[in-house]
Amino acid sequence: MTAAPLPNCTDLVAAVEAVLFVAGEPITVEAMARVLQISEEQVLTAVGALQQRLDESGSALQVIAIAGGYQLCTRPTVSEFVARLLAREQGKLSRAALETLAIIAYRQPITQPEIEAIRGVACASVLRTLLDRNLICEAGRKSTVGRPILYRTTQSFLHYFALRDLSELPPLDAPTSTPAEDGGA
Repeated sequence: MTAAPLPNCTDLVAAVEAVLFVAGEPITVEAMARVLQISEEQVLTAVGALQQRLDESGSALQVIAIAGGYQLCTRPTVSEFVARLLAREQGKLSRAALETLAIIAYRQPITQPEIEAIRGVACASVLRTLLDRNLICEAGRKSTVGRPILYRTTQSFLHYFALRDLSELPPLDAPTSTPAEDGGA
């Protein structure tokens, strides 16, 4: 079934708002254009108009560019109230999970033995947790003995940390050697 073309700018902005609301996660300009049967330029114009309307009205909502797309989300000024309502089931990531995730983010694709060499401890259970939360995924196998699994971050990782892409990661100012290279310290 083909929808009728959107006749005016107000309808277009409302349609983009509805798509962003229902998506519940970042959606690309290309996907919105396809769903709404309009050009990518029209989508970008409507996204800008929607953000302006939300800003001017003092709305608790905002449109953000994140993980390669756009998402309708709450403003930081009301995040405390939303957090109380949602009270995440999964809880926060442990220090070990954050360290492992940082290693994967900066060195991807990377294998479990390479991660363990950097951290100096086993990380199988941490990798399972990150896989379960969809923050990392398997990215093939390394062409070495044993063909270990390669891991990389996912779109959910970008979303979780509010990044548009990996280039937004802060610069890494860490030593270039690993604990294994330093004699296992």
